[in-house]
Amino acid sequence: MKRLIAVCIFLLILGCSSVGCSSNEQEDSTAEQPDINEASNQPEEEHAAGIEVIAENLEIPWSIEKADDTFYLTERPGSIIKVENGEMKRQGVQLEKNIATAAEAGLLGLVLAPDFSDSNLAFAYYTYEDSSGQFNRIVTLRLEDDSWREESLLLDQIPSGTYHHGGRLKIGPDETLYATAGDASAPDLAQDLNSLGGSILRMNLDGSIPEDNPLPDSYIYSYGHRNPQGLTWSSAGTLYSSEHGSSANDEINEIEGGQNYGWPSIQGTEEEEGMITPLFTSGAADTWAPSGMAYANGKLYVAALRGEAVIEFDLETGEQRKVITDYGRIRDVLIEDDTLYFISNNTDGRGNPKENDDKLYKVSLTELIRSE
Repeated sequence: MKRLIAVCIFLLILGCSSVGCSSNEQEDSTAEQPDINEASNQPEEEHAAGIEVIAENLEIPWSIEKADDTFYLTERPGSIIKVENGEMKRQGVQLEKNIATAAEAGLLGLVLAPDFSDSNLAFAYYTYEDSSGQFNRIVTLRLEDDSWREESLLLDQIPSGTYHHGGRLKIGPDETLYATAGDASAPDLAQDLNSLGGSILRMNLDGSIPEDNPLPDSYIYSYGHRNPQGLTWSSAGTLYSSEHGSSANDEINEIEGGQNYGWPSIQGTEEEEGMITPLFTSGAADTWAPSGMAYANGKLYVAALRGEAVIEFDLETGEQRKVITDYGRIRDVLIEDDTLYFISNNTDGRGNPKENDDKLYKVSLTELIRSE
């Protein structure tokens, strides 16, 4: 009996040995998940408000991409999940650098090339570690025989620290590539125009600097960001971003080229000349930990990790509401036609995984409007 008690105490101490984090997102470990390299059928399940599961047993998923009826989901440990015709397969990714195991790090953003159906080309953002240190890089990946291979390097040595790697990739209406870069746990980088940290970056699809970028010979499109993780455009072409605040004061910003969004000089509703105050903020007493985002019908839909919801922000009225709850931490959203897709992120070491977590879900936007 004494031996059994001792073992239990040891396991309890071991399970609690990694705690605490200065990141608002509070993401500090990876979790083991079942191997799904063999394709398997995933039955759809009905949930509240018409929400359905279309993939499960995901391992710390981060980004949703879709080509026709096929999904590609990145997983932070370094895999891409393909979901097609109800079948799910974990695809290997051959990278030139070793993926970093730091908190919040790994294989993050993914965006398919506009000609993906012909080229099998995609763009990816990942955190790596080598003898020179820990950094983020943007690369192209080529899909060949159900496996991805790093093909070319577009941008390297984006700052990376203990936390705050940014990581979202999107191709804008102007057909250039945008990327969010965190402040790498060094706030002053966000005000340093000689550093890529704490910025939203913009480049041509070949990795070159666009001639019309707001700062000459610079990838920086906007700066003064803490840890932006969401990008989307309105139907009119306006760019919006979501950003993790310091403990609270999370932000939804309208992004204009060349503008300074204040971190670390101002946060929340604070104002200072030459700096932009957000459209929406969680305030000093609350936190959303916002990540991926999408636009539809004058509203922004934002994945919230600590808010454990998909939050709808009405750009006309300034109102906000949680339209999806009870699924734990939400990492990314994607909207296509009348359907909203979202992924839970409960296996990231900071959530409470449910059976077969994490999952990819879908719901009709019409259903969300009816629930208003």
